[in-house]
Amino acid sequence: MPTHLFDLSGKIALVTGASRGIGEEIAKLLAEQGAHVIVSSRKIDDCQAVADAITAAGNSAEAFACHVGNMEDITAIFAHIASTHGKLDILVNNAATNPYFGHILDTDLGAYNKTVDVNIRGYFFMSIEAGKMMREQGGGSIVNTASVNALQPGPMQGIYSISKAAVVNMTKSFAKECGPLGIRVNALLPGLTKTKFAGALFSNDDIYQAAIQGIPLGRHAEPREMAGTVLYLVSDASSYTNGECIVVDGGLTI
Repeated sequence: MPTHLFDLSGKIALVTGASRGIGEEIAKLLAEQGAHVIVSSRKIDDCQAVADAITAAGNSAEAFACHVGNMEDITAIFAHIASTHGKLDILVNNAATNPYFGHILDTDLGAYNKTVDVNIRGYFFMSIEAGKMMREQGGGSIVNTASVNALQPGPMQGIYSISKAAVVNMTKSFAKECGPLGIRVNALLPGLTKTKFAGALFSNDDIYQAAIQGIPLGRHAEPREMAGTVLYLVSDASSYTNGECIVVDGGLTI
């Protein structure tokens, strides 16, 4: 008999940073499993393109622009969800930024603030607003996209790596306090994945080759290979999984 553990029919899911890369593939996979997906990122046109692709495939989605580094945008998207859907079952915090690639001692205040505002403050307050809705409805699931850089800082990626380490602890903090409310909070830690976001790594052949040599599978990942872990974490298949940070890196951190 087929399993229904991954069935998301009737669920409302919000995926940030969903206009491309890992976020786009997560949004498409959740929609394939029956969820209505709110596709969100900074630019509405990019969001709409993904939402249109989802609906063209016979699934359910809508687009809503939200810059998670902007508190007004966070307020606006949750007001929309409350008024339009009246609930939120799934939040995937995937939007992130990495504006600086270079030696940590040369990090300027602008790059620091932008990274922290999006990768830490954005995740934090998105989780708070989602958690409040989930508390009222008796539960839900939050997944944060962190990075293997949280465990092993990436070369020339100091403040980004620091922010992703904060996401790991944030995940566990929310999981501990929100678990009693029926809200599960977990994290995905991707390894080297071919996305526009990771372009700096793929354009530097020395760094790329060094990374590949350290991966037992001998290759980088494609964005779709990250989506399955998120599906597990937001579905009934993971009903007793809470506070976990799942590394998907081809064996890099062994």
